[in-house]
Amino acid sequence: MTDELERTIEAFLFSAARPLSARDIQAWLPEEPLDRIQAALERLAREFESLGRSFHLREVAGGFQFRTRTAYAQALLKMLSTSPARLSRAALETLAIIAYKQPIIRHEIERLRGVDTGSILRTLLEKDLVRIVGRKNLPGRPLIYGTTRRFLEVFDLRDLAALPQLKDLQELTTHDEEKTSEAPAPVHEAPEETGPARAILPEPPGADGRDGDP
Repeated sequence: MTDELERTIEAFLFSAARPLSARDIQAWLPEEPLDRIQAALERLAREFESLGRSFHLREVAGGFQFRTRTAYAQALLKMLSTSPARLSRAALETLAIIAYKQPIIRHEIERLRGVDTGSILRTLLEKDLVRIVGRKNLPGRPLIYGTTRRFLEVFDLRDLAALPQLKDLQELTTHDEEKTSEAPAPVHEAPEETGPARAILPEPPGADGRDGDP
Protein backbone atom coordinates (compact mmCIF):
# COMPACT_ATOMS: atom_id res chain seq x y z
CA MET A 1 0.00 0.00 0.00
CA THR A 2 1.27 3.44 -0.86
CA ASP A 3 2.07 5.49 2.22
CA GLU A 4 2.32 9.22 2.72
CA LEU A 5 6.07 9.22 2.15
CA GLU A 6 5.64 7.64 -1.27
CA ARG A 7 2.92 10.15 -2.14
CA THR A 8 5.19 13.01 -1.15
CA ILE A 9 8.09 11.63 -3.16
CA GLU A 10 5.77 11.06 -6.10
CA ALA A 11 4.80 14.75 -5.96
CA PHE A 12 8.48 15.77 -5.91
CA LEU A 13 9.23 13.59 -8.92
CA PHE A 14 6.19 14.80 -10.83
CA SER A 15 7.17 18.44 -10.33
CA ALA A 16 10.92 18.13 -10.89
CA ALA A 17 12.59 19.01 -14.19
CA ARG A 18 15.57 16.73 -13.47
CA PRO A 19 16.20 13.29 -11.98
CA LEU A 20 16.01 13.30 -8.18
CA SER A 21 18.18 11.10 -6.00
CA ALA A 22 17.36 9.88 -2.50
CA ARG A 23 19.78 12.50 -1.13
CA ASP A 24 18.02 15.25 -3.11
CA ILE A 25 14.72 14.23 -1.55
CA GLN A 26 16.19 13.90 1.94
CA ALA A 27 17.27 17.55 1.71
CA TRP A 28 13.55 18.42 1.67
CA LEU A 29 12.57 15.67 4.12
CA PRO A 30 15.45 15.69 6.62
CA GLU A 31 13.43 13.73 9.19
CA GLU A 32 13.31 10.69 6.87
CA PRO A 33 16.20 8.18 6.85
CA LEU A 34 17.99 7.85 3.52
CA ASP A 35 17.36 4.10 3.27
CA ARG A 36 13.61 4.60 3.74
CA ILE A 37 13.54 7.17 0.93
CA GLN A 38 15.54 4.88 -1.34
CA ALA A 39 13.18 1.97 -0.60
CA ALA A 40 10.16 4.18 -1.35
CA LEU A 41 11.69 5.22 -4.68
CA GLU A 42 12.24 1.61 -5.67
CA ARG A 43 8.69 0.65 -4.67
CA LEU A 44 7.31 3.52 -6.74
CA ALA A 45 9.39 2.43 -9.74
CA ARG A 46 8.02 -1.11 -9.49
CA GLU A 47 4.47 0.18 -9.03
CA PHE A 48 4.53 2.42 -12.10
CA GLU A 49 6.19 -0.32 -14.15
CA SER A 50 3.36 -2.72 -13.27
CA LEU A 51 0.66 -0.22 -14.28
CA GLY A 52 1.55 -0.43 -17.97
CA ARG A 53 1.05 3.29 -18.52
CA SER A 54 2.63 5.42 -21.25
CA PHE A 55 5.33 6.48 -18.80
CA HIS A 56 7.37 4.81 -16.09
CA LEU A 57 9.75 5.81 -13.32
CA ARG A 58 13.33 5.18 -14.38
CA GLU A 59 16.66 5.52 -12.57
CA VAL A 60 18.86 7.73 -14.75
CA ALA A 61 21.86 9.97 -14.16
CA GLY A 62 22.03 9.09 -10.48
CA GLY A 63 18.38 9.84 -9.76
CA PHE A 64 14.78 8.86 -10.55
CA GLN A 65 12.65 10.55 -13.21
CA PHE A 66 9.29 9.94 -14.92
CA ARG A 67 9.97 9.20 -18.57
CA THR A 68 7.66 8.47 -21.49
CA ARG A 69 8.02 5.11 -23.18
CA THR A 70 9.72 4.82 -26.54
CA ALA A 71 6.50 3.81 -28.29
CA TYR A 72 5.05 7.30 -27.81
CA ALA A 73 8.06 9.35 -28.99
CA GLN A 74 6.72 10.04 -32.50
CA ALA A 75 3.29 11.05 -31.20
CA LEU A 76 4.93 13.46 -28.74
CA LEU A 77 7.05 14.96 -31.49
CA LYS A 78 3.90 15.68 -33.49
CA MET A 79 2.35 17.32 -30.45
CA LEU A 80 5.43 19.46 -29.96
CA SER A 81 5.56 20.24 -33.71
CA THR A 82 9.25 19.66 -33.90
CA SER A 83 11.77 17.04 -34.87
CA PRO A 84 14.47 15.50 -32.72
CA ALA A 85 17.91 17.09 -32.80
CA ARG A 86 20.23 14.53 -34.29
CA LEU A 87 23.91 13.99 -33.91
CA SER A 88 26.01 13.31 -36.97
CA ARG A 89 27.96 10.08 -37.28
CA ALA A 90 31.17 12.02 -36.56
CA ALA A 91 29.65 13.56 -33.42
CA LEU A 92 28.41 10.17 -32.22
CA GLU A 93 31.84 8.62 -32.81
CA THR A 94 33.53 11.42 -30.88
CA LEU A 95 30.99 11.19 -28.06
CA ALA A 96 31.47 7.42 -27.86
CA ILE A 97 35.25 7.82 -27.62
CA ILE A 98 34.88 10.35 -24.80
CA ALA A 99 32.31 8.18 -23.00
CA TYR A 100 34.49 5.06 -23.05
CA LYS A 101 37.95 6.64 -22.75
CA GLN A 102 37.31 9.56 -20.38
CA PRO A 103 39.05 11.51 -19.06
CA ILE A 104 40.61 12.17 -22.45
CA ILE A 105 42.30 15.03 -24.29
CA ARG A 106 41.55 16.23 -27.82
CA HIS A 107 44.81 14.87 -29.24
CA GLU A 108 43.91 11.35 -28.08
CA ILE A 109 40.43 11.64 -29.62
CA GLU A 110 41.89 12.81 -32.94
CA ARG A 111 44.48 10.01 -32.88
CA LEU A 112 41.65 7.48 -32.64
CA ARG A 113 39.40 9.15 -35.23
CA GLY A 114 42.18 10.32 -37.55
CA VAL A 115 40.58 13.71 -38.18
CA ASP A 116 40.21 17.12 -36.54
CA THR A 117 37.49 17.23 -33.87
CA GLY A 118 37.49 20.91 -32.87
CA SER A 119 34.06 21.80 -34.28
CA ILE A 120 32.53 18.55 -33.06
CA LEU A 121 33.77 19.14 -29.52
CA ARG A 122 32.24 22.63 -29.60
CA THR A 123 28.89 21.12 -30.64
CA LEU A 124 29.00 18.52 -27.88
CA LEU A 125 29.92 21.19 -25.33
CA GLU A 126 27.04 23.40 -26.50
CA LYS A 127 24.61 20.50 -26.16
CA ASP A 128 25.89 19.87 -22.62
CA LEU A 129 26.79 16.27 -23.48
CA VAL A 130 30.49 16.85 -22.82
CA ARG A 131 32.30 18.98 -20.26
CA ILE A 132 35.82 20.11 -19.53
CA VAL A 133 37.07 18.37 -16.41
CA GLY A 134 40.55 19.88 -16.18
CA ARG A 135 43.89 20.27 -17.89
CA LYS A 136 46.50 17.56 -18.39
CA ASN A 137 50.00 18.12 -17.09
CA LEU A 138 51.58 18.09 -20.56
CA PRO A 139 53.18 20.83 -22.67
CA GLY A 140 50.45 23.32 -23.52
CA ARG A 141 48.29 21.93 -20.68
CA PRO A 142 45.60 20.53 -23.01
CA LEU A 143 41.99 20.38 -21.85
CA ILE A 144 40.59 17.12 -20.58
CA TYR A 145 37.07 16.07 -21.60
CA GLY A 146 34.43 13.92 -19.94
CA THR A 147 30.70 13.32 -20.28
CA THR A 148 28.01 15.17 -18.32
CA ARG A 149 24.98 14.27 -16.25
CA ARG A 150 22.92 15.42 -19.24
CA PHE A 151 24.65 12.72 -21.30
CA LEU A 152 23.34 10.09 -18.88
CA GLU A 153 19.83 11.57 -19.05
CA VAL A 154 19.72 11.69 -22.86
CA PHE A 155 21.00 8.14 -23.28
CA ASP A 156 18.89 6.77 -20.42
CA LEU A 157 21.84 5.54 -18.38
CA ARG A 158 21.90 5.10 -14.62
CA ASP A 159 25.65 5.79 -14.59
CA LEU A 160 28.72 5.20 -16.77
CA ALA A 161 28.89 1.60 -15.63
CA ALA A 162 25.61 1.09 -17.53
CA LEU A 163 27.33 1.75 -20.87
CA PRO A 164 27.23 -1.33 -23.15
CA GLN A 165 30.35 -3.47 -22.97
CA LEU A 166 32.67 -3.06 -25.95
CA LYS A 167 32.38 -6.74 -26.82
CA ASP A 168 28.59 -6.31 -27.08
CA LEU A 169 29.07 -3.37 -29.42
CA GLN A 170 31.47 -5.39 -31.56
CA GLU A 171 28.88 -8.16 -31.86
CA LEU A 172 26.23 -5.57 -32.74
CA THR A 173 28.53 -4.00 -35.34
CA THR A 174 29.17 -7.36 -36.95
CA HIS A 175 25.45 -8.06 -37.02
CA ASP A 176 24.72 -4.62 -38.52
CA GLU A 177 27.36 -5.10 -41.19
CA GLU A 178 25.73 -8.34 -42.24
CA LYS A 179 22.36 -6.58 -42.47
CA THR A 180 23.86 -3.58 -44.28
CA SER A 181 24.83 -5.78 -47.19
CA GLU A 182 21.11 -6.33 -47.80
CA ALA A 183 19.56 -3.06 -46.62
CA PRO A 184 20.16 0.74 -46.71
CA ALA A 185 22.49 2.18 -44.08
CA PRO A 186 20.72 3.04 -40.81
CA VAL A 187 20.27 6.65 -39.74
CA HIS A 188 22.00 7.47 -36.47
CA GLU A 189 20.06 9.54 -34.02
CA ALA A 190 19.65 10.11 -30.30
CA PRO A 191 17.62 7.49 -28.38
CA GLU A 192 13.90 8.04 -28.45
CA GLU A 193 13.06 7.08 -24.87
CA THR A 194 13.16 10.32 -22.98
CA GLY A 195 11.24 12.19 -20.36
CA PRO A 196 8.27 14.47 -20.90
CA ALA A 197 9.39 17.44 -22.95
CA ARG A 198 12.81 15.77 -22.92
CA ALA A 199 12.32 13.84 -26.12
CA ILE A 200 14.57 16.30 -27.88
CA LEU A 201 18.12 17.22 -27.26
CA PRO A 202 18.30 20.74 -25.84
CA GLU A 203 19.11 23.69 -27.95
CA PRO A 204 22.65 24.85 -27.34
CA PRO A 205 22.67 26.60 -23.96
CA GLY A 206 25.16 29.14 -25.25
CA ALA A 207 28.62 29.97 -24.18
CA ASP A 208 29.19 29.32 -20.51
CA GLY A 209 32.60 30.64 -20.08
CA ARG A 210 34.36 27.40 -21.00
CA ASP A 211 37.64 27.93 -22.68
CA GLY A 212 39.29 25.16 -24.54
CA ASP A 213 40.78 23.50 -27.52
CA PRO A 214 37.77 23.55 -29.86
